[in-house]
Amino acid sequence: MTDPAELSAANAFAEPAPSLTRAQRAAILASYLGWTLDAFDFFLMVFLLKSIAETFHADIKAVSEALFLTLAARPLGALLFGWAADRYGRRPVLMLVIVLFSVLSAASGLARSLGELLAIRALFGCAMGGEWGVGASLVMESIPARLRGRVSGLLQAGYPSGYLLASLAFYLFFDAIGWRGMFFLGLAPALLVLVIRWQVTESPSFLAGKAEGASPDAGTKRGSALMAIAGHWRLALYLVALMAAFNFLSHGTQDMYPTFLQKQHHLNTHTTGTIAAIMNIGAIIGALIIGSLSERIGRRRAIILAAALVLPVLPLWASAGGVVALGLGAFLMQAAVQGAWAVVPAHLNELSPPAIRAMFPGFVYQLGNLIASRNSVLQAGIAQTHHDNYGLAMGLVTGMAALTLIGLSAFGPEKRGQKLD
Repeated sequence: MTDPAELSAANAFAEPAPSLTRAQRAAILASYLGWTLDAFDFFLMVFLLKSIAETFHADIKAVSEALFLTLAARPLGALLFGWAADRYGRRPVLMLVIVLFSVLSAASGLARSLGELLAIRALFGCAMGGEWGVGASLVMESIPARLRGRVSGLLQAGYPSGYLLASLAFYLFFDAIGWRGMFFLGLAPALLVLVIRWQVTESPSFLAGKAEGASPDAGTKRGSALMAIAGHWRLALYLVALMAAFNFLSHGTQDMYPTFLQKQHHLNTHTTGTIAAIMNIGAIIGALIIGSLSERIGRRRAIILAAALVLPVLPLWASAGGVVALGLGAFLMQAAVQGAWAVVPAHLNELSPPAIRAMFPGFVYQLGNLIASRNSVLQAGIAQTHHDNYGLAMGLVTGMAALTLIGLSAFGPEKRGQKLD
């Protein structure tokens, strides 16, 4: 028997898409660019592991701890900045986190030791953790429900867009400016604050709650933000597990991939950057297609479809021998991986308790990220014990993550089309 909610959503999808106001378009653009530039700053690091290791006379596994610390610090940022956005508004907090992660990215280039670099990247992770939840809630609360799937795919496409920019920057500038100069490029995202300051308006849901005289964190008067999450602990636990699988899937296919090309296939700067660019073009295409499709077939089915497409691509992606095959495998893999991820902004916001919507999606996302944060160290360790076979390490983690994601999505909740007020 057809679920009435699913039938309603399918009928809504068939109707003409409502036009967007200037404020709605500005919110989408700002959140997309925020996530793009956030990812740009993060993925600069994955191209630089080998060079940083040489500078500080360390092995790649030791330097990869920087990726772990960045990911591990993100839940703290999601909690703190998400709470602030629920209390003081999405717009000012979004501007704050963009300035913070930009400055901390540039500070990474000034590190005098590996220890200093690790500390700076942990602080960067805290700022990075605040961007996704705040930006996603601002957009999802501002746009018509019928556009959430499409816009969700667009927002999530910001992540591979940032990786694409990082790969292009590596291709164009690394040989000339080195790894320290690459981090100074991370100051550029701070300019986005000017766009947000003059073009973006506050979330209508936040303003409505404020106008009604409710405190922005109303509905959670029993105590702190953590108490509010505890009131929805079953949903929170499920979503943390779901996001752990998601993050093992994405970081399992992304973080060590440039090292895989450089160490295992001995590719130079330009070839590594080119293949990374190709894979992120695939990711953007996959995100846009699956995000839109989720409005017709549902969030869970779209996730399952995309995750299932990962499995037949694994042998080509992890074991390809030539540059052309590597490029094709990378394109197909990221189209599937980011296709699954495209559903996440809409799915988590629709499932979130309304009073803590700026905090809850980002916090459960980043807690899942915390569980998966040892991925790069795990993969580096597996590779080292198998004669630097990074393809084997990435293939094992990715296959398990895809299967887990399929299983969790098959039995989880869905509220496609949920009113976000």
